[in-house]
Amino acid sequence: MASPSGSQNGGILGVSNNTSFGKCTVTSKTSTGCLTLQSGTRVVQAAIVAGGGGGGGGTSSTPSAGGSNGGAGGGGGGGLRNIEINAKTSLTATIGGGGAAGAAPCSGGQPGAVGVNSSILACSVTYTAAGGGLGQGRGTSGDHGCTGKGGSGGGGQACGHPGGDGNEPPVSPPQGNNGASGGSGCRGRSGSGGGGGGASTVGNTAPNSAPYTGGPGGTGTNVSPDFPGAPNSGIYAGGGGGGAPGADGPVAGGTAGNPAGGGGAGGASTSAAGNPGAAGTANTGGGGGGGAGRNASPNASGTGGAGGPGIVVVKELNKASGVWSMQSQFSSRSQGTWPLAPSFISATGGTISESGDYRIHTFTASGPFNVTSSIGKPAPSDLADWTVIAGGGGGGGELGGGGGAGGYRESPGTSTGSYSVSPLKGGSAVTLTTQDYTITVGGGGAGSTQSPIAKGASGTDSVGLGITSSGGGGGGTNNSSPGGATMPGINGGSGGGGAGSGENGGGGGVGNTPPTSPAQGFNGGVGHLGGPNYGAAGGGGATAVGGNGSSTAAGAGGAGASTSITGSSVQRAGGGGGAVFGSGGTAGAGGAGGGGAGGNNTNGTNGTDYTGGGGGGARGQAGNGGDGVVIIRYKYQ
Repeated sequence: MASPSGSQNGGILGVSNNTSFGKCTVTSKTSTGCLTLQSGTRVVQAAIVAGGGGGGGGTSSTPSAGGSNGGAGGGGGGGLRNIEINAKTSLTATIGGGGAAGAAPCSGGQPGAVGVNSSILACSVTYTAAGGGLGQGRGTSGDHGCTGKGGSGGGGQACGHPGGDGNEPPVSPPQGNNGASGGSGCRGRSGSGGGGGGASTVGNTAPNSAPYTGGPGGTGTNVSPDFPGAPNSGIYAGGGGGGAPGADGPVAGGTAGNPAGGGGAGGASTSAAGNPGAAGTANTGGGGGGGAGRNASPNASGTGGAGGPGIVVVKELNKASGVWSMQSQFSSRSQGTWPLAPSFISATGGTISESGDYRIHTFTASGPFNVTSSIGKPAPSDLADWTVIAGGGGGGGELGGGGGAGGYRESPGTSTGSYSVSPLKGGSAVTLTTQDYTITVGGGGAGSTQSPIAKGASGTDSVGLGITSSGGGGGGTNNSSPGGATMPGINGGSGGGGAGSGENGGGGGVGNTPPTSPAQGFNGGVGHLGGPNYGAAGGGGATAVGGNGSSTAAGAGGAGASTSITGSSVQRAGGGGGAVFGSGGTAGAGGAGGGGAGGNNTNGTNGTDYTGGGGGGARGQAGNGGDGVVIIRYKYQ
């Protein structure tokens, strides 16, 4: 409201001042108690992390006796809330303990315990993060009626039992994610426990095929951009990994999420005994790992791991509104308490680096890109440039063509420092808002084998900020070498190369499929139809077609594209080289930018991960395509 007189505001009429002069001081509380604030603080940002749930215990019964020797579920990460609240003089922080580990008696594994809530009491208002859900014990008669819900849900036990719900009780934005179901098997290698949910992602179900492991826990959340210097690098509330089953050979336990956020790994099993799950890291709110089952008497199964206790991290904010006199401004500035100018973008996710005034997030695995603060600067400071590269195609076997590079797309680069970009630049920078963006990084396609004869597998798509790049096409193959019919390369972001043959040359796959403008890649080359060495073709690259095969040489992979979005020039998305047969033949080189080389009666080379390079063709085992990458760049200061 307006001041009733100018004297209340230093002689200037206007709205009443609303200020917080906290100097952005960051303080961490790892035990319950009072936190005294600076005299000028009125608003704080707080990360409230509850205790993680305890992992369940593995079963001690044996399959030979009709028992169920599967693994137990990992504990859920504690709820994590990153919120802005009013606070004056002091606040009271209550730090929740981690849930107890589940036991593993002969009668069947017991569930872990739910983590304990953490909270802040400020200005007579309580703000609470919920404890992580318990991991289910691997009992012989079900899941003991435990649902495992909590801040993030606990993992389910083997035999397909569902995990617990996260964000319980519900808050907005969500404080956690669901735990995963246990493996479908009730015993044997597919009977692992599910991973507990984490603050950033859901837990993961154990795979039902080789390599068998427990289900990985969900990833934690990195709050360090908001709370510089916070303990454990500011990464909290990861889920615990699921426990491995007792089986007729060693099985690894589920890993903690990456970033782990303090989650404990699930227990591994040997051919006889089960190991305990690891405890969640102290003062991270990480869930405990699930215990492993045993395979034979009298060996023991593994207990669960205890959840990690929580933490509260507080930043005292600088904020001001209203009308200020010159005297008030001068006094605040001289004391170093005058609020800063409007903030730039602040975000988490991926691997973070910096180049001058610009911050770069590099995603080599799928995960969230969380824009965590409001953007006070006008355009172009609210814009992000991007590079999105899909997974490369696998090389073809049996005189196979090279895999095509993953589709390559990037913005013009003029909004964040005018760095050097490739000829494929197109579209525009993206305006960022405060929200969570889902980033998908495409995997490389598997290379083909000599037997059974098949084309290389295509890579999978990458997606970021609404931009999709298509997976590279797999390399073609010769279905009876030499002299047989061929199967051409596969269409994709860049096309796979055609196989070599004595009967008819293999055609290359079509690049830029589906079409984008500018093109995201080029065609694969054409394989040669005659000997003595029956040269296969190279896969297409981001900036060039794959080379054609000849009678004595295979085609090289097409060249990739270069960009300096990370601060230095890196070439990516080269096509895989083709294969040849017999002495005197020359295998195709991999395309510059991560393409794998072809083989001459030898295996092909894998494409380089995080470049989207195509795999090399081969007479035997062809190379796998390289995984893709998503890179985001914005101004942060």
